[in-house]
Amino acid sequence: MSPSFPIHPPRRGLRVVHVVHSLGLGGMEKGIAACAARTSDRIEHAVVCLTRSGRAAALFPPGTLVREIGKPPGHSPAAFGRLVAELRRLRPSVVHTRNWGGVDGIVAARLAGIRGVVHGEHGWDVDDLHGSSRRRRVVRRELSRLVCEVTCVSRHIADWLVREVGVRCPVTQIYNGVDTDRFRPGPERDAVRRSWGLAPEALVVGHVGRLVAVKDHATLLRAFEEVRRRVPRAVLVCAGDGPLEPELRRRAGDGVRLLGHRDDVAEVLRGFDVFALPSLNEGISNTILEAMATGLPVVASRVGGNPELVDDGRTGALVPPGDAAALAAALGHYLAADDLRREHGRTALAAARERFGTDAMARGYERVWERAAAR
Repeated sequence: MSPSFPIHPPRRGLRVVHVVHSLGLGGMEKGIAACAARTSDRIEHAVVCLTRSGRAAALFPPGTLVREIGKPPGHSPAAFGRLVAELRRLRPSVVHTRNWGGVDGIVAARLAGIRGVVHGEHGWDVDDLHGSSRRRRVVRRELSRLVCEVTCVSRHIADWLVREVGVRCPVTQIYNGVDTDRFRPGPERDAVRRSWGLAPEALVVGHVGRLVAVKDHATLLRAFEEVRRRVPRAVLVCAGDGPLEPELRRRAGDGVRLLGHRDDVAEVLRGFDVFALPSLNEGISNTILEAMATGLPVVASRVGGNPELVDDGRTGALVPPGDAAALAAALGHYLAADDLRREHGRTALAAARERFGTDAMARGYERVWERAAAR
């Protein structure tokens, strides 16, 4: 377990406790860690995981408290009681719960006597990809009466919260940020490719993401088969692990490299020529932002927040979800046009630096927490 805060009011200003289901290595968890690193010194951060911690705990600044409640699957009054007790002990200025998996924290915070409650929506539930569950919409709407503000990562989600969920509090949209000091173009391209057993002249389609159904790797593999027929030098490199890894390894054909989990994603991205993300739905994809900051054009499905990041025809291409032929055509177009690939990569890099920095994200959340604490 990480070190504990002494039980006293925050000395420097605000204490923000983030309540999440777990700390797996996803976009939401990376975003919270980036906020903890980039917000001002007057804000203390802690994380309470309803189930367990995870790999993303290592991304937080040294000394950040991380607590595990150990909630089993389903409803658990005992775990809920532990959550209420933990929040009382931490005495936060603000509790910020995240996604459907963290909504227990809304009620627990209020029972712990905390009025500064914020809830965040960072994407779509794997078992409710389009937010169509009536029960979950009703629960979100009613629980919104207990929070000061709801945050979300895209205009697409903000519209859903207002129009379909009907939340009863203000909604604030804040884009995820990307660390442009870490994710950037670099000279390592050939060395990275040699580590994969590839020649420098290979044309690399790259993907980074969890190997789960919502990322739709099946469509990516079908599309790449067509790309490979047209461009024999093409190689598909996928970084990430997940429950579908054994199946995808069985289905991977010629020219496909599955790297598994990588801690050096910034270096991996520098070995790519074009980035592909064929997801069935997205909130705001951190991997798109990381690819843009590396100077790569992005081919992504036209879903969720992707059109808010990818400027179709200028920084990449948007294709219909599940359409392997359209995905193959867009990827093949980039692989066949070196000048276009470089031009769109430069435009993507400029957009990442100008619009999607981590400092802007952190300042946005600070303003939300200050408003919630003031209430």
